Parts: sequence; structure tokens; C-alpha cells
Amino acid sequence: MPSFIKHHKDFWTGVIFIFFGLAAIIIGRDYNMGTAGRMGPAYFPTVLGGLLAVVGLIAVIRSFFREETDPMGRFAVKECILVLLGVVLFAFLVRGGGLVAAVMALMLVSALASSKFNWRTSIPVAIGVTAFSVLVFIKALGLPLSIIGPWFGG
Repeated sequence: MPSFIKHHKDFWTGVIFIFFGLAAIIIGRDYNMGTAGRMGPAYFPTVLGGLLAVVGLIAVIRSFFREETDPMGRFAVKECILVLLGVVLFAFLVRGGGLVAAVMALMLVSALASSKFNWRTSIPVAIGVTAFSVLVFIKALGLPLSIIGPWFGG
């Protein structure tokens, strides 16, 4: 690593943010942008990708001036796999099991990735996020998702 980078965590975090932000902007170019008053399908990912890239650029610039206090630790392979598994479970469960089962699985499996995981705190948080998801996505936005899927008699 070149010596002019003083904070490696900020540098690599910024690089990742810039990568995903620019990817969102590039992918969004294939869709209609629309206007701020009448947004097209590309508007939100393009704006969000741009903001993410700007945050990444700030992190990269900050890495040249901010001293690193602790060295980079290990790459959290187990934690990444658990979070990815939670997302895959959500995708698998959302149609057949319904939104409640999918969000509960996502929250609990992803919570297992934390070194501070505790069933006593994870279950109420998962219930709260599930209730919030049902209220926002099904009740308020009217998305065509079942609350309880056909696998559970819904």
C-alpha cells in the first residue's frame, strides 16, 4: 500500500462505495430518468448511486489526511456469509412463506452475524421490523405481497 494513504479502512471503504455508486449510475442509464416531479425508473438509483459515490470520494480523500489508530482486522467471512444467507432466505421465502416469514428469517439470520447476538434482543427487533415492513409495504404502499404465504395457509 502506498505510504500517502494514512487510513486504509477509509480508503477501501471509499473505493467500495464509489464502485457501487458508479455501478448504480451506469445500470440506471438504460432506463428513463424522468424529472424530479415525475420520476422515471432510473431517477432513484441514479441519485442514490451519485450520493454513494460522493460519500466514497469523501472517504478516499479523508484517508489521505486521517491517521489510522488501529490496523485493519480480518475480513469477516462468516459474517458476510450469514448476511448473504439472510438475503437469499428472504428471496426464497417471500412468495411461498409471505412477508412475515421472509423478514423474520432475514432479520434473525443476519443478526447471527453480530458478535453481540442475543436472542432476547434480536427477536423483538425482528418482530418490530416485520410489523413495520407489513405496514409500509403492504398496507401503505399496497404492494402485492401476502402477509402470510400459502405455505402457512395464507
